[in-house]
Amino acid sequence: MLSVRDLWRRHRRKIFLTVGVLGSGYCLYKLYGAHRHRLHELERELAAQRESEELVKAQMQAHFENIQRISDTITLPHAMHNLSCRIAEELDLSQLLERLIQGKGQPNTLTLSEKLDLWGRLEILSFTRMALSVWATTMLSLYTKVQVNILGRHLYIDTARRLGSSNSMESGDVVDREDQQKFLGSVDFLFQYGMPALISDMETAAKEVLKGKELDSFFNSTTLHETITQILNTFMSMSSPHSWVKYMMPADVKSHSTAPSSDDSVPSDVTEFEQLMMEARAVLQSAEFGSIVEISLKAVVDTVVELMGAKFGVSVTAGLPLVRVVPQVAHMCPLLLEDPSKNQFILIIKNIQEVELFFTLLYANMPSA
Repeated sequence: MLSVRDLWRRHRRKIFLTVGVLGSGYCLYKLYGAHRHRLHELERELAAQRESEELVKAQMQAHFENIQRISDTITLPHAMHNLSCRIAEELDLSQLLERLIQGKGQPNTLTLSEKLDLWGRLEILSFTRMALSVWATTMLSLYTKVQVNILGRHLYIDTARRLGSSNSMESGDVVDREDQQKFLGSVDFLFQYGMPALISDMETAAKEVLKGKELDSFFNSTTLHETITQILNTFMSMSSPHSWVKYMMPADVKSHSTAPSSDDSVPSDVTEFEQLMMEARAVLQSAEFGSIVEISLKAVVDTVVELMGAKFGVSVTAGLPLVRVVPQVAHMCPLLLEDPSKNQFILIIKNIQEVELFFTLLYANMPSA
């Protein structure tokens, strides 16, 4: 008994130290185990979150590409075909050309005054049709891209909300399919309702610019470019700013000063279709969109004049009398309204750097979900 006490007295500090070390080691082991377990659980959660995010991205990309495909293969070709038919019908030049050809073959058929009147009418209508074709092709191309990016924005917001509220992906369309198709189909408003006023206003602009230009006036590529550009600028500046939006969209869609960015700020009586149209109007009326319209119109006019120079010899140095340029202007119009799959002007607009940047920012500049 004395030896145990003596041993305890002599080695108790070592015993306490040993027990403390062993106890601490055991506690550290348990803490390390719990920490590893928490890390493992966190890694599992992060992996599940990454998998969910990848699924969301894949779903978003698939839906966005589907909308883009519908726009490129159905919406825009359909709209361009209808527009081409409507312009050919409303701005038919064949009768004027036939009467002039008939008068040329039979000199006594038309008086000089009648010939001048026909040529003057042909001049106005040819440039009206040219400028209108340039403007309408450009606007339809840009407007369908606005539609695609707005629908893509709604996809982003919807999927982000679902990801934040639940780990499981819920089924259902981002935007009701009927509203989606109705929104994409709104591109037909131009040829269905906007054409009469558009033709009238474009013709007024053409008359203003061509006033005083005689049939024997010398036209080279510079003069031609300036004339088409002046007609477009005159047309775009008529009435109030953005007044041309009335040709693209109905005026009776509920409008607000800014397009709402979340469901909480959308009035209860506004339908999904009306919300989409309100957002589209807000984009079309923005200063940024106005800038890319100007850039796109210039690129198309540049290409038109370049092609006319190659096809008909209208160059900077080798100009022609206006009377010979007018028929060439008339012959160029159908090329502007070709099917998008082979329409070089739509491809040019699509590849403009500023246009690509605008739509990238439009899609990426999402309101917070």
